[in-house]
Amino acid sequence: MNRGIAAPRTLLHQFTVPLSTTRRGARLARLLATEQLESWGLPLDPARLIVAELATNAVVHGRIPGRGFRLTLTVTVDGVLRIEVTDPRGEKVPASGSASPEPAESGYGLLLVEESADRWGVLPGPFPCKTVWAELELGRFR
Repeated sequence: MNRGIAAPRTLLHQFTVPLSTTRRGARLARLLATEQLESWGLPLDPARLIVAELATNAVVHGRIPGRGFRLTLTVTVDGVLRIEVTDPRGEKVPASGSASPEPAESGYGLLLVEESADRWGVLPGPFPCKTVWAELELGRFR
């Protein structure tokens, strides 16, 4: 897991949507991401798997009653798809090495993200939130 981010890149596309921290919100995140990726002419997989896992984690581990989460998709001119899910539980950050093949109280979600993404990590803030992100080099999937 990476805690930092790369240097800013020039954006080609961007999509952001707030969603409720419910199972319906996690499902809607995956459906909206699928529609957006299709409209941009991008491959759906493994991006929709990553969206599903990060959105589910936001609902299960990042939920605060009355607060939602945010899904952001960006595509850069150099062909990188970045998936970000921001939730209101900044104090509940995945521990380094939490994407292990030995799931404890949770499942294999972060392991799937780690195996599917080229890079992933967590950014703190804005307080009290955190953002879990994953990046895909699109040239690999065309």
